[in-house]
Amino acid sequence: MPASSIRFAVGLFIFGWLFASASQAADTRSAVLDAMKSELDRSVKRLQLDGFESPYFISYALKTHDTRTLTVRYESVFRANQQLDGELYVETRVGDYRFDNTGQFDGYFPFATEEGLPISEAAPIDGNLTALKNALWLLTDRSYKEALNQFQQKKGKAVYERPDTTTPSFSRETPARHFDTPLPFHFDDKAWATRLKAVSRQFATHPEILQHQLRLATEKQQRYFVSSEGARLVTERVLFSLTVDAEARAEDDMVLTDSVAFYAASEKELPAQAQLEAAVTELIAGLVALKNAPLLDPYSGPAILAPRATGVLIHEAVGHRLEGERLMSDDEGRTYKGQIGQRILPEFLDVLDDPTQARFGDTHLNGFYRFDDEGVPAQAVTLVEGGVLKNFLLSRAPIEGFVHSNGHGRASGTRKPMARMGNTFLFSHRCVPMEELKQRLIEMVKAQNKPYGLIIHNMEGGSTNTSSYGYQAFKGIPQLVWRVFPDGREELVRGVELVGTPIASINKIVLTSDTPEVFNGFCGAESGYVPVSAIAPAVLLSELELQRKKEDKARPPILPSPFNGETAKP
Repeated sequence: MPASSIRFAVGLFIFGWLFASASQAADTRSAVLDAMKSELDRSVKRLQLDGFESPYFISYALKTHDTRTLTVRYESVFRANQQLDGELYVETRVGDYRFDNTGQFDGYFPFATEEGLPISEAAPIDGNLTALKNALWLLTDRSYKEALNQFQQKKGKAVYERPDTTTPSFSRETPARHFDTPLPFHFDDKAWATRLKAVSRQFATHPEILQHQLRLATEKQQRYFVSSEGARLVTERVLFSLTVDAEARAEDDMVLTDSVAFYAASEKELPAQAQLEAAVTELIAGLVALKNAPLLDPYSGPAILAPRATGVLIHEAVGHRLEGERLMSDDEGRTYKGQIGQRILPEFLDVLDDPTQARFGDTHLNGFYRFDDEGVPAQAVTLVEGGVLKNFLLSRAPIEGFVHSNGHGRASGTRKPMARMGNTFLFSHRCVPMEELKQRLIEMVKAQNKPYGLIIHNMEGGSTNTSSYGYQAFKGIPQLVWRVFPDGREELVRGVELVGTPIASINKIVLTSDTPEVFNGFCGAESGYVPVSAIAPAVLLSELELQRKKEDKARPPILPSPFNGETAKP
């Protein structure tokens, strides 16, 4: 469910390895990696508890973040922050590649005592390599003891449950070695404050908009990775996000919200002032129109999803169900388990996940990366071809029939990596121009004897449930929905959300447009929030279901807004 996730920022510091000049960066980064490798080698050679197994695999990951945020409301800066931090992740495996400590466990090992300071996953950020090694030492000790406990539990469960001896616990992969070229990181906070305040001024003449916020966030991440297999990686990434959120109230006091977001890999790729102001003008116009739009009753019938809304549908209804770990767990519904070679989508559709693509045309792709969080090179994976299931998204956790990773093990912070989407593409071999797609919608409305069809222009995100103990369903949150009458008239409506079951809904697609677009965002799951992209055309569905959205209502402010002027009417 793509959603923005911005780390709260406090403080301002200048530290050694984060701000090395370009000429010094390679040497500084090598020293950090060497220190990590030194402590790793010590653990590999000497870490063993008497009477128990030594680790067969250890990996260290260090992520440093330089995060800066700027928040503007009512033509004023409300927050301007910078934060520098570092995080450590240690993975320790006991046993061997065939059978190790990983899997599903019922117990919990209290590896940290209740007294004393907790063992922190934070990393030093002042360049002190001895402190870095010390932090890794404590984390490795904790990780090893936890792995031993898990290994004993897993062996104990084999007394009552027949273990899977055909699928290994961990895949064997060629260790990668790579150093990214240091990336520049420029952010002119004063210039951006001036720009955002000018955009905020647009809301001053629209008292219908009760609240608004512009938020610019940027982060440079450096990642260091070493493993006992010999992997050595240093990767860098810069990501800018600019979001505008606004709120109004309908005549019946229903809360109305809308937003627009831009993502970029550098400051110069963010929208120019005229483009940003035009986007805000459109945002305001949409909310003002929604104030007087009628409520839509629950609906089932033909509909068009605009490209970005289609991207959310594919992400939630298909993508999550093709993530490898979800095919292993007893707690998962395992929608597509055992269906390789079978048709799961209409025969004219293909699905590809390719995190190696940095751009689609002129548009930045959030889901781009070169190496996943297990140190495996990113790979393009054909998931569905001609409607037929071909593959799954895979981390280094093998699943039945697939013993190697395809570079999709992803995580944020110190979460354990698992198979996740990157850049998910939907390709169609049955497509027409958008105007013809609308005409086909009208024809379908008439053929089904429906009073109208729907066009969902955008969705702010969605969610899905893949677990076995819940319903196999998904939900999308539309921002603008239009109903289209048989005579071609269109009317903006409000108050609904898209719902459905994945297999039934996705197979209702009968035709697509010929122009794909990009939905950028962040997806939250067990391994944290990771940046993702979905690239898809508009689709025509023979049937789509929408339910009434929860009607959040609140009285508007009693007095007029000072920002809009004393004579303004709320």
